[in-house]
Order: sequence, then structure tokens, then C-alpha cells
Amino acid sequence: MIEEEKIVVEKQRKPKWLRVKLPTGQNYKSVRKLVDDYKLHTICESGSCPNMGECWGAGTATFMILGNTCTRSCGFCAVNTGRPDSVDWEEPERVARSVKLMNIKHAVLTSVDRDDLKDGGSIIWAETVKAVRRVSPQTTLETLIPDFKGETRNIDRIVEVAPEIVSHNMETVRRLTRQVRIQAQYDRSLEVLKYLKESGLRRTKTGIMLGLGELKEEVVQSMEDLRKVEVDILTLGQYLQPTTKHLPVVEFIQPELFEEYKKIGLEMGFKYVESGPLVRSSYHAEKHLF
Repeated sequence: MIEEEKIVVEKQRKPKWLRVKLPTGQNYKSVRKLVDDYKLHTICESGSCPNMGECWGAGTATFMILGNTCTRSCGFCAVNTGRPDSVDWEEPERVARSVKLMNIKHAVLTSVDRDDLKDGGSIIWAETVKAVRRVSPQTTLETLIPDFKGETRNIDRIVEVAPEIVSHNMETVRRLTRQVRIQAQYDRSLEVLKYLKESGLRRTKTGIMLGLGELKEEVVQSMEDLRKVEVDILTLGQYLQPTTKHLPVVEFIQPELFEEYKKIGLEMGFKYVESGPLVRSSYHAEKHLF
């Protein structure tokens, strides 16, 4: 049994394999102009995602709904924590119009945690999916959902609108969950993923950040736990510290180890494993529509 321990480490320099190429390409430039002209909001921009140029060029973008203030205070996340604004019931239509204007082929929806709401925000989630399908019917959807505190009546709203992919991130291994995701629970997240699959959804997905002090055997154990609940798609990426107030990077994982994890995951039975230093939850999201 590995005891819990504090994540403490001196700040390290980013290695060369974390350098990002500047976005290029006509598709990217077209989307960039639309975003600027219409003042559209994507988490790709606000989260400074290193893959923004590649994803936009492929016709994929990620939108965050339910505001930009979270009720949880995860140690890795740069989103503000506090009391969120009231629900904006016009948001689903705005997101749908943005998807249409940007000519998005595959949209990823995510959100802050809204533990202040009885429905956890699940009604807005469902209405947003419905709006995108009505306004931009050619667009496929991935929903990267919170755990909704494990409340199945709220998860059912996601199941009922049946996005092509439903994702819920584990973020880290069991031992580090209490530090990394303070108000979350490792087993509850596994139960959410299990419930989604048992409810008949075809594609389930999750993501784990590496470099927070996890051991190789812990990563492999997490992968085994995820296969037990029949998760189809796994992303593994390098954790990067957003500010000095957030958890430090304990280790920069070598690209060779990311490749080894990918091989292990595919041998376990995951249908897709995106594994690399710059991989994020929505990386190559459009390719997961198997």
C-alpha cells in the first residue's frame, strides 16, 4: 500500500519536447478570423491549449459552458473558484451559433463544476447538445462532463441526448486524487464512467495528467481500473503548472514513456490511446468517432 504524500518539488525547466509550433494553415486562419470578428469563446483560447492550431485546422474546437467560475478548487486547474453567476439560459443557443459560424465538424463541450445547482448544470448540458444538433446538424459532439456528484438522475440527462462521445476525466492516479482533485473521488469517477457505459453509450473516454509524482505501476493500475469499466478512449498528457499557486510539476515525462503507456493501453483493449507530452483531453477528438 503506497502512503499518501505531499507533492513538493522545486520548479523545473520545460524540456525541448514541450516546445509548440506556431499555428498555420488556411483552415486555422479562417477559424481565427471568425473567432476574432464575432468575439466567440473557446476553451482552446482561454486555456492556451498547445494544440489549438492543429485542432482548429482539423475542424475541432472546445467550448466551456456554465460560466467561468467553478465551485471546486482542484490543485491543477487555472479556472477561478468561487460563487458562480446564475445560469444563463440563452447560452445553449449562443454556443450552437458559434459552432455553426466556425463551421465546426466536431465540437467538444466542457464545463466548470456547478455543485451549487440541484441539477449540477445537467439541464444546460442537455439543452446545449440539443441546440447544436438543431443549428448545426452536421456537427458531431463530445461532452467532457463533471461527475455530477455521482447523481444518476443528472447523468441520465447526458445519456438521453446521447452525444457521440461522453468523457469524464480521472485526471490522476488513486493515491494523488485527494491532492489533485480535492472535492472529487477516484472511485466515484470510475462509477460515473461505468454507469455511462452500462446506460448504452457507445464511446466513453477519460484523461490522466502525468508528472504529478505518480509511479509507473500506479498509472498502469489506473489503466486497468478503466478497462474494467470498459472505457474506450484514453488520453495521457504532461501536467503543466498554470501559476505558482497551483501544484508544481514533479517530473517531465520522457516521450519514450508516453509511447510505452500507449502500447500498454492498446494491448489492454483501449480502442484509442492518445499519449504524449502535449496531449490534452480533446486532442485528436475527431478521430475517436470509430
